Amino acid sequence: MMLLLGQATRALLTPPFAWRAEFVSETFTAVKRSLIPVVVTTTVFGTGAPGLTGGNIVNVFGAIDRMGAFFVMACVREFAPWINGMVVAGVAGTAICADLGARKVREEIDALQALGVDPVATLVAPRLLALGLVTPALNLLATMGGIFGGWIATVVIFQDTHAGYISTFASNFTLVDLIGSMLKTSLFGFIIAIVCCYKGMHVKGGPEGVGRAVNQAVVIAFAAIWAFNYMFNSTMLAAFPETGNLH
Repeated sequence: MMLLLGQATRALLTPPFAWRAEFVSETFTAVKRSLIPVVVTTTVFGTGAPGLTGGNIVNVFGAIDRMGAFFVMACVREFAPWINGMVVAGVAGTAICADLGARKVREEIDALQALGVDPVATLVAPRLLALGLVTPALNLLATMGGIFGGWIATVVIFQDTHAGYISTFASNFTLVDLIGSMLKTSLFGFIIAIVCCYKGMHVKGGPEGVGRAVNQAVVIAFAAIWAFNYMFNSTMLAAFPETGNLH
């Protein structure tokens, strides 16, 4: 996978850029498939899990207005990027793996190589770039959906004021949180793309092999995202310890 990542990166930076048309198509497809699931999931999750659970905890201490500060930690740093990565891997990543796997089974990839066309440059590179850019863009919408879910839990369910939620959120939200969230989800997209492309281009066993490759790609992508998320958050909190304090 690392070798494939290196080849795809070189293809993206080396002219002629034959991947541009495929990049536009894959970007549109990824957005179309992932947009609604990402927004709906983060909004509902934000209202239900951290909204109700976190709200019940802080409400015991009479500090329901602190939900805004809590959602900087819960939404911006954690569950919005995490859910975004899960949805992109489960929706766009599986589609990429199935598409490349079907091409491999039909021997289209071998035919491209026989014609002197580099399949990495024409198939892998545009998908890598597409997910690397689409995932952080969707993360902005996921974050807004999660924040809105927290607002529903705070204002509608626990009957706190709108100003209390917004003021504590604004006092704890920093540029480091936003940049870290965007960078992390962009790297999520690259991880998903390279895993799914690798599995799709190395399918064996006909149509059944395509199904196995899709399942394996999702499991590997999920595990890689979880491990990378832990390492990234640990590094960010160590480099910027002030982000770990709630005001």
